[in-house]
Amino acid sequence: MTLRLHPLRRLCVAGLAGLAAGLCVLPVAAQPFPSKPVRLVVPFPPGSATDTVARAFAQVLAPALGQPVLVDNKAGADGALAGQEVLRAPADGHTLLFGTNSPLAVAPAMKKTPPYDPLTDFTPVIDIGRYTFFLVVHPSVPANTLAEFIAHAKAHQGTLNYGTGNTTGQVAMAQFAALSGTRMTHVPYKGEPQALTDLLAGRLQLMVVSAGPSVPHIREGKLRPLAVTLPVRSAALPQVPTMAEAGLPQFSITSWAAVVGPARMPAEVVERLNREFTAAMARPEVLTVAERQAFALTGSSPARLGAFMREQLDSYRATLKAAGIEPE
Repeated sequence: MTLRLHPLRRLCVAGLAGLAAGLCVLPVAAQPFPSKPVRLVVPFPPGSATDTVARAFAQVLAPALGQPVLVDNKAGADGALAGQEVLRAPADGHTLLFGTNSPLAVAPAMKKTPPYDPLTDFTPVIDIGRYTFFLVVHPSVPANTLAEFIAHAKAHQGTLNYGTGNTTGQVAMAQFAALSGTRMTHVPYKGEPQALTDLLAGRLQLMVVSAGPSVPHIREGKLRPLAVTLPVRSAALPQVPTMAEAGLPQFSITSWAAVVGPARMPAEVVERLNREFTAAMARPEVLTVAERQAFALTGSSPARLGAFMREQLDSYRATLKAAGIEPE
């Protein structure tokens, strides 16, 4: 027996079926953000300046977002491992790169065929701030000023060792060597903490190091600062001259942190994240850590961060060329 439906009934059944299908889709499409833990991928090991700042933000963001905010350290390949981890993630805002100029400007500028394009493969969320770096030497080095160190290095060409734990340090030291006419041995490390350990032990003589982990050692006399890489003196150590004041006005390096996500993130998710990160910058938990790290919080719109990243990529390419560093 064949059941025949009246045309009107067939229309109603079809309509109900379509409505049911629509209702099945709605919960997914209207799913609020965040619906699960948010992951901040950091391109440096635990204990680094970026890791410390990221963990301060994670602590504040978790209750604001109503979900755990986890810090995931993915060090290696000049930050590219962390960048690739994020660009492969779903573009839903639950996986973000708490990155720096290393993976977002320096590493791409140093590669002939970079693993990603920072300007098209990521969604800008917010500019976090600027790092302070010091050029420091081990106390055994007979130099109290930058001029004295340059003279010492020229008298001992090729015998001094410097370490780097990130591409910022690598570019800064290459630029310093080119401008000062010195030749030293580069010892690369996986992260800044490991390089700093060897500097304190005297296995290295020189390093460009971030303020957070180095300032306590400087105050204790375990490291001697020669200059700060900022265009102005640092409030953390106001007695330390800038590179320009110390005799190298051509030296220029900017180290920064920013949050980006995979390409094509929903605008409303980007807006929510930007709003929450901005609010976190006013919280004492973040301000205290930033002050301890001599890290200047900035904040920005997503659009401004995108423009800044483009400016920085061009700037680092020019710096690398001037320092004689060819893309690999």
